[in-house]
Amino acid sequence: MSMSDPLADMLTRIRNAVMVNLESVEMPYSKIKAEVARILKQEGYIGDYQKLETDTPQGVLRIALKSSKYSDKVISGIKRVSKPGRRIYSRHNEIPKVLSGLGISILSTSSGLLTDHEARMKAVGGEIICEVW
Repeated sequence: MSMSDPLADMLTRIRNAVMVNLESVEMPYSKIKAEVARILKQEGYIGDYQKLETDTPQGVLRIALKSSKYSDKVISGIKRVSKPGRRIYSRHNEIPKVLSGLGISILSTSSGLLTDHEARMKAVGGEIICEVW
């Protein structure tokens, strides 16, 4: 099975798991997926994440999903913005706000993966990987 966009696959797995109220979701591990998971945890969208050692050389990334007290889902939407066929870049002063600031964008910058808020504060632009709300 060839994977043209592993990040889109990750977001789809999270979206599907959230829709059917799973407690956790697993996917092939990569550094960038672990970084996205780190930001989702830092921003309170997921409970935790860990790398599981498996028979495969790359291992597995397990993400523990979180449900809030008030609504079933902490993540109501998660969307890939920049795709392999169409990359979307933004300057730090032009980074769009997600749902008027209620959601976050995750950007790939020269300083690593940052949220839209961090990128604006550090005044760095980059590729808008995805949006979460």
